[in-house]
Amino acid sequence: MVKKTHEKTVCTKISNREEEMDNNQIAENIYQVGVIDWNIRDFHGYSTDYGSTYNAFLIIGKEKTVLIDTVKARFSKEFIDNISKIIDPKKIDILISNHTEMDHSGSIPRIMHLIGKDKPIYCSPAGERNLKAHFGNYNYKVVKSNDTLDIGGKTLSFLETKMLHWPDSMFTYIKEDQILFSSDAFGQHYASFKLFSDEEGHAAFTQGKKYFANILLLFSKQVLKLLEKIKEMDLKIKMICPDHGFLFRKEKDINKIVSLYEKWSRQESLNKALVVYDTMWHSTEKMAKEIAKGIAASGKINVKLLKLGEHHRSDIITELLDSKALILGCPTLNNGILPKVADFLTYMKGLKPKGKKGVAFGSYGWSGESIKIIEESLKEANFEIVSEPQKVLFVPDKQSIKALFETGKKIAEKL
Repeated sequence: MVKKTHEKTVCTKISNREEEMDNNQIAENIYQVGVIDWNIRDFHGYSTDYGSTYNAFLIIGKEKTVLIDTVKARFSKEFIDNISKIIDPKKIDILISNHTEMDHSGSIPRIMHLIGKDKPIYCSPAGERNLKAHFGNYNYKVVKSNDTLDIGGKTLSFLETKMLHWPDSMFTYIKEDQILFSSDAFGQHYASFKLFSDEEGHAAFTQGKKYFANILLLFSKQVLKLLEKIKEMDLKIKMICPDHGFLFRKEKDINKIVSLYEKWSRQESLNKALVVYDTMWHSTEKMAKEIAKGIAASGKINVKLLKLGEHHRSDIITELLDSKALILGCPTLNNGILPKVADFLTYMKGLKPKGKKGVAFGSYGWSGESIKIIEESLKEANFEIVSEPQKVLFVPDKQSIKALFETGKKIAEKL
Protein backbone atom coordinates (compact mmCIF):
# COMPACT_ATOMS: atom_id res chain seq x y z
CA MET A 1 0.00 0.00 0.00
CA VAL A 2 2.79 2.45 0.92
CA LYS A 3 4.62 1.68 -2.32
CA LYS A 4 1.49 2.36 -4.40
CA THR A 5 0.90 5.67 -2.62
CA HIS A 6 4.51 6.70 -3.26
CA GLU A 7 4.26 5.74 -6.93
CA LYS A 8 1.06 7.74 -7.25
CA THR A 9 2.74 10.81 -5.70
CA VAL A 10 5.77 10.52 -7.99
CA CYS A 11 3.56 10.12 -11.06
CA THR A 12 1.56 13.20 -10.06
CA LYS A 13 4.75 15.27 -9.68
CA ILE A 14 6.09 14.15 -13.04
CA SER A 15 2.72 14.84 -14.68
CA ASN A 16 2.69 18.37 -13.24
CA ARG A 17 6.22 19.00 -14.47
CA GLU A 18 5.33 17.74 -17.93
CA GLU A 19 2.43 20.20 -17.98
CA GLU A 20 4.92 22.96 -17.15
CA MET A 21 7.08 21.78 -20.05
CA ASP A 22 4.13 22.11 -22.47
CA ASN A 23 4.56 25.87 -22.51
CA ASN A 24 8.21 26.83 -22.56
CA GLN A 25 7.67 30.43 -23.55
CA ILE A 26 10.68 32.54 -22.58
CA ALA A 27 9.56 35.82 -24.16
CA GLU A 28 6.79 37.03 -26.45
CA ASN A 29 6.54 34.52 -29.32
CA ILE A 30 9.84 32.88 -28.32
CA TYR A 31 9.99 29.32 -26.97
CA GLN A 32 12.57 26.84 -25.71
CA VAL A 33 11.75 23.62 -27.58
CA GLY A 34 14.84 21.50 -26.86
CA VAL A 35 15.05 18.21 -24.99
CA ILE A 36 16.47 16.88 -21.73
CA ASP A 37 19.02 14.08 -21.73
CA TRP A 38 18.73 12.63 -18.22
CA ASN A 39 21.05 9.69 -18.84
CA ILE A 40 24.21 11.02 -20.50
CA ARG A 41 27.20 10.53 -18.20
CA ASP A 42 30.14 11.21 -20.50
CA PHE A 43 30.70 13.99 -23.02
CA HIS A 44 34.03 13.54 -24.84
CA GLY A 45 35.73 12.41 -21.64
CA TYR A 46 33.98 15.01 -19.44
CA SER A 47 31.77 13.46 -16.74
CA THR A 48 28.18 14.69 -16.97
CA ASP A 49 26.92 13.37 -13.65
CA TYR A 50 23.72 15.41 -13.83
CA GLY A 51 22.83 14.77 -17.46
CA SER A 52 22.38 17.60 -19.93
CA THR A 53 19.96 19.47 -22.13
CA TYR A 54 20.06 20.26 -25.83
CA ASN A 55 18.34 23.61 -26.06
CA ALA A 56 16.72 24.86 -29.26
CA PHE A 57 14.56 27.92 -29.77
CA LEU A 58 11.45 28.70 -31.79
CA ILE A 59 10.88 32.35 -32.76
CA ILE A 60 7.56 33.35 -34.31
CA GLY A 61 7.79 36.62 -36.22
CA LYS A 62 4.98 38.43 -38.00
CA GLU A 63 6.33 37.28 -41.36
CA LYS A 64 8.63 34.33 -40.69
CA THR A 65 9.02 31.56 -38.13
CA VAL A 66 12.58 30.65 -37.19
CA LEU A 67 14.12 27.65 -35.43
CA ILE A 68 17.54 28.15 -33.82
CA ASP A 69 19.51 24.89 -33.64
CA THR A 70 18.23 21.34 -33.28
CA VAL A 71 19.07 18.40 -30.97
CA LYS A 72 20.83 15.03 -31.06
CA ALA A 73 19.42 12.81 -33.78
CA ARG A 74 18.06 10.19 -31.38
CA PHE A 75 15.88 12.83 -29.69
CA SER A 76 14.39 14.14 -32.94
CA LYS A 77 10.89 12.73 -32.37
CA GLU A 78 10.64 14.29 -28.91
CA PHE A 79 12.04 17.52 -30.37
CA ILE A 80 9.38 17.64 -33.09
CA ASP A 81 6.71 16.86 -30.51
CA ASN A 82 7.87 19.89 -28.47
CA ILE A 83 7.60 22.13 -31.52
CA SER A 84 4.20 20.67 -32.38
CA LYS A 85 2.82 21.79 -29.01
CA ILE A 86 3.31 25.37 -30.21
CA ILE A 87 2.92 25.32 -34.00
CA ASP A 88 2.77 22.91 -36.90
CA PRO A 89 6.49 22.28 -37.57
CA LYS A 90 5.84 22.58 -41.30
CA LYS A 91 5.24 26.30 -40.72
CA ILE A 92 8.91 26.85 -39.84
CA ASP A 93 10.36 29.07 -42.57
CA ILE A 94 14.03 29.32 -41.54
CA LEU A 95 16.53 27.19 -39.64
CA ILE A 96 19.55 28.88 -38.01
CA SER A 97 22.55 26.71 -37.16
CA ASN A 98 24.63 28.48 -34.53
CA HIS A 99 26.87 25.44 -34.11
CA THR A 100 27.23 22.30 -36.22
CA GLU A 101 28.38 19.84 -33.56
CA MET A 102 26.06 16.86 -33.72
CA ASP A 103 24.35 17.45 -30.38
CA HIS A 104 22.92 20.61 -32.01
CA SER A 105 22.75 19.66 -35.68
CA GLY A 106 21.89 15.95 -35.52
CA SER A 107 18.16 16.49 -36.17
CA ILE A 108 18.65 18.80 -39.15
CA PRO A 109 17.83 16.10 -41.76
CA ARG A 110 14.59 15.20 -39.94
CA ILE A 111 13.59 18.87 -39.62
CA MET A 112 14.42 19.67 -43.25
CA HIS A 113 12.47 16.64 -44.44
CA LEU A 114 9.51 17.94 -42.47
CA ILE A 115 9.62 21.64 -43.39
CA GLY A 116 10.92 21.28 -46.95
CA LYS A 117 14.45 20.88 -48.26
CA ASP A 118 14.35 24.24 -50.04
CA LYS A 119 13.85 26.19 -46.81
CA PRO A 120 16.99 28.21 -45.96
CA ILE A 121 19.54 27.24 -43.33
CA TYR A 122 21.43 30.29 -42.02
CA CYS A 123 24.96 29.53 -40.84
CA SER A 124 28.50 30.88 -40.69
CA PRO A 125 30.98 30.30 -43.56
CA ALA A 126 32.61 27.43 -41.63
CA GLY A 127 29.14 26.23 -40.69
CA GLU A 128 28.24 25.78 -44.36
CA ARG A 129 31.35 23.66 -44.90
CA ASN A 130 30.62 21.50 -41.85
CA LEU A 131 26.94 21.05 -42.65
CA LYS A 132 27.69 20.03 -46.23
CA ALA A 133 30.21 17.48 -44.96
CA HIS A 134 27.66 16.01 -42.56
CA PHE A 135 24.38 16.28 -44.43
CA GLY A 136 25.02 17.21 -48.06
CA ASN A 137 23.46 20.08 -49.97
CA TYR A 138 20.64 22.22 -48.63
CA ASN A 139 19.70 25.85 -49.24
CA TYR A 140 22.50 27.33 -47.14
CA LYS A 141 22.53 31.08 -46.50
CA VAL A 142 25.95 32.16 -45.23
CA VAL A 143 25.98 35.05 -42.75
CA LYS A 144 28.81 36.97 -41.13
CA SER A 145 29.09 39.29 -38.13
CA ASN A 146 26.63 42.21 -38.23
CA ASP A 147 24.45 40.65 -40.94
CA THR A 148 20.76 40.93 -40.06
CA LEU A 149 17.52 39.09 -40.78
CA ASP A 150 14.10 40.74 -40.45
CA ILE A 151 11.33 38.23 -39.72
CA GLY A 152 8.63 40.80 -39.03
CA GLY A 153 8.68 42.61 -35.71
CA LYS A 154 11.91 40.89 -34.75
CA THR A 155 15.35 41.66 -36.16
CA LEU A 156 17.98 38.95 -35.83
CA SER A 157 21.67 39.77 -36.10
CA PHE A 158 24.66 37.45 -36.16
CA LEU A 159 28.06 37.46 -34.49
CA GLU A 160 30.76 35.00 -35.53
CA THR A 161 32.48 33.41 -32.53
CA LYS A 162 35.16 31.34 -34.20
CA MET A 163 36.74 28.66 -32.00
CA LEU A 164 34.18 28.95 -29.22
CA HIS A 165 34.60 26.12 -29.42
CA TRP A 166 34.49 25.14 -33.13
CA PRO A 167 35.41 27.26 -36.18
CA ASP A 168 31.74 27.47 -37.22
CA SER A 169 30.34 28.82 -33.94
CA MET A 170 28.22 31.97 -33.95
CA PHE A 171 25.71 33.86 -31.79
CA THR A 172 22.27 35.05 -32.82
CA TYR A 173 20.80 38.18 -31.19
CA ILE A 174 17.25 39.56 -31.25
CA LYS A 175 17.40 43.33 -31.13
CA GLU A 176 13.81 43.97 -29.99
CA ASP A 177 13.85 41.39 -27.19
CA GLN A 178 17.55 41.86 -26.33
CA ILE A 179 18.05 38.09 -26.22
CA LEU A 180 21.41 36.50 -26.99
CA PHE A 181 21.39 32.91 -28.26
CA SER A 182 24.93 32.00 -27.30
CA SER A 183 25.38 28.49 -28.70
CA ASP A 184 27.78 26.57 -26.41
CA ALA A 185 29.06 29.65 -24.57
CA PHE A 186 27.71 30.18 -21.02
CA GLY A 187 26.32 26.64 -21.01
CA GLN A 188 26.27 23.86 -18.45
CA HIS A 189 25.69 20.12 -18.64
CA TYR A 190 22.77 19.84 -16.24
CA ALA A 191 19.39 18.15 -16.74
CA SER A 192 16.40 19.90 -15.20
CA PHE A 193 12.77 20.71 -15.90
CA LYS A 194 13.58 24.24 -14.75
CA LEU A 195 14.49 26.65 -17.53
CA PHE A 196 16.23 29.52 -15.76
CA SER A 197 19.34 29.87 -13.59
CA ASP A 198 17.42 31.67 -10.84
CA GLU A 199 15.14 28.65 -10.41
CA GLU A 200 17.87 26.18 -9.43
CA GLY A 201 20.20 27.81 -6.92
CA HIS A 202 23.90 27.79 -7.79
CA ALA A 203 23.88 24.90 -10.27
CA ALA A 204 24.20 27.17 -13.30
CA PHE A 205 27.42 28.62 -11.93
CA THR A 206 29.04 25.52 -10.39
CA GLN A 207 28.29 23.49 -13.50
CA GLY A 208 29.12 26.50 -15.67
CA LYS A 209 32.61 26.48 -14.15
CA LYS A 210 33.05 22.79 -14.95
CA TYR A 211 31.79 23.42 -18.47
CA PHE A 212 34.24 26.27 -19.04
CA ALA A 213 37.18 24.33 -17.57
CA ASN A 214 36.60 21.27 -19.74
CA ILE A 215 35.22 22.79 -22.96
CA LEU A 216 36.42 26.38 -23.29
CA LEU A 217 39.65 26.64 -21.26
CA LEU A 218 41.72 26.00 -24.38
CA PHE A 219 40.02 28.98 -26.03
CA SER A 220 40.46 31.49 -23.21
CA LYS A 221 42.04 34.14 -25.47
CA GLN A 222 39.12 33.96 -27.88
CA VAL A 223 36.64 34.25 -24.99
CA LEU A 224 38.33 37.45 -23.78
CA LYS A 225 38.30 38.93 -27.28
CA LEU A 226 34.62 38.08 -27.64
CA LEU A 227 33.72 39.68 -24.30
CA GLU A 228 35.61 42.82 -25.32
CA LYS A 229 33.81 42.87 -28.66
CA ILE A 230 30.40 42.57 -26.98
CA LYS A 231 31.32 45.53 -24.75
CA GLU A 232 32.39 47.56 -27.79
CA MET A 233 29.12 46.73 -29.55
CA ASP A 234 27.26 47.89 -26.44
CA LEU A 235 24.81 45.02 -26.77
CA LYS A 236 21.89 45.30 -24.37
CA ILE A 237 21.26 41.82 -23.05
CA LYS A 238 18.12 40.92 -21.11
CA MET A 239 18.54 37.18 -21.52
CA ILE A 240 21.31 34.72 -22.43
CA CYS A 241 20.18 31.44 -23.94
CA PRO A 242 22.93 28.81 -24.26
CA ASP A 243 22.47 25.49 -26.02
CA HIS A 244 23.06 23.49 -22.82
CA GLY A 245 21.62 23.96 -19.35
CA PHE A 246 19.88 26.95 -17.82
CA LEU A 247 19.01 30.26 -19.44
CA PHE A 248 19.95 33.53 -17.71
CA ARG A 249 17.18 36.13 -17.34
CA LYS A 250 18.01 38.03 -14.14
CA GLU A 251 20.36 40.99 -14.52
CA LYS A 252 22.46 39.86 -11.56
CA ASP A 253 22.82 36.36 -13.04
CA ILE A 254 23.73 37.71 -16.48
CA ASN A 255 26.35 40.00 -14.96
CA LYS A 256 27.65 37.17 -12.79
CA ILE A 257 28.15 34.61 -15.57
CA VAL A 258 29.78 37.20 -17.86
CA SER A 259 32.16 38.35 -15.10
CA LEU A 260 32.98 34.73 -14.24
CA TYR A 261 33.80 34.04 -17.89
CA GLU A 262 36.16 36.99 -17.87
CA LYS A 263 37.78 35.77 -14.66
CA TRP A 264 38.07 32.18 -15.87
CA SER A 265 39.44 33.33 -19.23
CA ARG A 266 42.18 35.27 -17.45
CA GLN A 267 42.80 32.10 -15.43
CA GLU A 268 42.97 34.07 -12.20
CA SER A 269 44.04 31.79 -9.36
CA LEU A 270 42.99 31.57 -5.73
CA ASN A 271 45.43 30.69 -2.93
CA LYS A 272 44.85 27.06 -3.69
CA ALA A 273 46.93 24.00 -4.60
CA LEU A 274 46.02 20.51 -5.75
CA VAL A 275 47.86 17.37 -4.73
CA VAL A 276 46.79 14.78 -7.29
CA TYR A 277 48.03 11.19 -7.33
CA ASP A 278 47.52 7.54 -8.09
CA THR A 279 49.06 4.75 -6.04
CA MET A 280 49.63 0.98 -6.12
CA TRP A 281 50.54 -0.04 -2.55
CA HIS A 282 49.85 3.29 -0.80
CA SER A 283 53.45 4.54 -0.66
CA THR A 284 52.76 7.34 -3.14
CA GLU A 285 49.52 8.02 -1.28
CA LYS A 286 51.48 8.48 1.98
CA MET A 287 53.77 10.90 0.16
CA ALA A 288 50.78 12.84 -1.18
CA LYS A 289 49.28 13.23 2.28
CA GLU A 290 52.51 14.51 3.84
CA ILE A 291 53.08 17.06 1.07
CA ALA A 292 49.46 18.21 1.43
CA LYS A 293 49.86 18.51 5.22
CA GLY A 294 52.96 20.64 4.73
CA ILE A 295 51.14 22.97 2.33
CA ALA A 296 48.17 23.24 4.69
CA ALA A 297 50.48 24.00 7.65
CA SER A 298 51.31 27.36 6.07
CA GLY A 299 47.79 28.51 6.86
CA LYS A 300 47.78 30.55 3.67
CA ILE A 301 47.12 27.98 0.96
CA ASN A 302 43.97 25.93 0.62
CA VAL A 303 45.02 22.44 -0.47
CA LYS A 304 42.93 19.65 -1.94
CA LEU A 305 44.06 16.02 -2.01
CA LEU A 306 42.58 14.18 -5.01
CA LYS A 307 43.14 10.57 -6.00
CA LEU A 308 42.78 9.79 -9.68
CA GLY A 309 40.04 7.25 -10.21
CA GLU A 310 38.18 8.38 -7.13
CA HIS A 311 37.90 11.83 -8.71
CA HIS A 312 37.12 12.12 -12.41
CA ARG A 313 39.66 13.84 -14.65
CA SER A 314 37.12 16.54 -15.56
CA ASP A 315 36.39 17.34 -11.91
CA ILE A 316 40.13 17.71 -11.23
CA ILE A 317 40.44 20.07 -14.23
CA THR A 318 37.58 22.10 -12.76
CA GLU A 319 39.53 22.42 -9.50
CA LEU A 320 42.71 23.24 -11.42
CA LEU A 321 41.02 26.17 -13.18
CA ASP A 322 41.48 28.49 -10.19
CA SER A 323 44.42 26.71 -8.51
CA LYS A 324 47.96 28.05 -8.44
CA ALA A 325 49.74 24.72 -8.41
CA LEU A 326 49.45 21.06 -9.31
CA ILE A 327 51.57 18.63 -7.31
CA LEU A 328 51.27 15.38 -9.24
CA GLY A 329 52.44 11.96 -8.00
CA CYS A 330 52.67 8.43 -9.30
CA PRO A 331 54.70 5.25 -8.65
CA THR A 332 56.68 3.67 -11.46
CA LEU A 333 55.03 0.88 -13.42
CA ASN A 334 56.84 -0.94 -16.24
CA ASN A 335 59.37 1.90 -16.51
CA GLY A 336 56.52 4.35 -16.91
CA ILE A 337 53.48 5.83 -15.19
CA LEU A 338 50.14 4.40 -14.15
CA PRO A 339 47.41 4.52 -16.84
CA LYS A 340 45.15 6.92 -14.91
CA VAL A 341 47.97 9.43 -14.59
CA ALA A 342 48.81 9.11 -18.30
CA ASP A 343 45.12 9.65 -19.10
CA PHE A 344 44.94 12.74 -16.91
CA LEU A 345 48.11 14.27 -18.35
CA THR A 346 46.90 13.75 -21.92
CA TYR A 347 43.53 15.33 -21.12
CA MET A 348 45.08 18.25 -19.22
CA LYS A 349 47.72 19.06 -21.82
CA GLY A 350 45.00 19.31 -24.47
CA LEU A 351 43.26 22.06 -22.46
CA LYS A 352 46.50 24.06 -22.03
CA PRO A 353 46.02 25.67 -18.60
CA LYS A 354 48.15 28.81 -18.16
CA GLY A 355 50.19 30.29 -15.32
CA LYS A 356 50.35 27.15 -13.18
CA LYS A 357 53.17 25.86 -11.02
CA GLY A 358 54.02 22.18 -10.72
CA VAL A 359 55.90 19.56 -8.71
CA ALA A 360 56.37 15.84 -9.42
CA PHE A 361 56.63 13.09 -6.83
CA GLY A 362 56.33 9.34 -6.47
CA SER A 363 57.62 6.09 -5.01
CA TYR A 364 59.53 3.41 -6.89
CA GLY A 365 61.06 -0.01 -6.45
CA TRP A 366 64.18 -0.12 -8.60
CA SER A 367 64.10 2.28 -11.55
CA GLY A 368 61.92 5.32 -10.75
CA GLU A 369 61.15 6.70 -14.22
CA SER A 370 57.65 7.92 -13.32
CA ILE A 371 58.82 11.05 -11.52
CA LYS A 372 60.91 12.23 -14.45
CA ILE A 373 58.08 11.48 -16.89
CA ILE A 374 55.64 13.55 -14.82
CA GLU A 375 58.03 16.48 -14.47
CA GLU A 376 58.77 16.51 -18.20
CA SER A 377 55.05 16.39 -18.93
CA LEU A 378 54.43 19.36 -16.63
CA LYS A 379 57.21 21.30 -18.36
CA GLU A 380 55.71 20.46 -21.76
CA ALA A 381 52.43 21.91 -20.48
CA ASN A 382 54.32 25.14 -19.53
CA PHE A 383 54.03 24.60 -15.79
CA GLU A 384 56.68 26.39 -13.74
CA ILE A 385 58.50 23.75 -11.67
CA VAL A 386 58.90 25.12 -8.14
CA SER A 387 60.55 22.20 -6.32
CA GLU A 388 62.90 19.33 -6.95
CA PRO A 389 60.97 16.13 -7.72
CA GLN A 390 60.29 14.06 -4.62
CA LYS A 391 61.29 10.38 -4.84
CA VAL A 392 61.00 7.63 -2.22
CA LEU A 393 62.33 4.08 -2.54
CA PHE A 394 59.53 1.66 -1.63
CA VAL A 395 57.89 2.94 1.60
CA PRO A 396 58.44 6.42 3.14
CA ASP A 397 60.30 6.17 6.46
CA LYS A 398 60.19 8.76 9.26
CA GLN A 399 62.96 10.81 7.71
CA SER A 400 61.23 10.83 4.29
CA ILE A 401 57.90 11.79 5.86
CA LYS A 402 59.51 14.74 7.62
CA ALA A 403 61.23 15.82 4.39
CA LEU A 404 57.98 15.59 2.41
CA PHE A 405 56.18 17.71 5.02
CA GLU A 406 58.93 20.33 4.75
CA THR A 407 58.69 20.21 0.96
CA GLY A 408 54.99 21.00 1.28
CA LYS A 409 55.79 24.01 3.45
CA LYS A 410 58.35 25.26 0.93
CA ILE A 411 55.86 24.86 -1.93
CA ALA A 412 53.35 26.93 0.03
CA GLU A 413 55.94 29.69 0.53
CA LYS A 414 56.54 29.86 -3.23
CA LEU A 415 52.83 30.17 -3.88
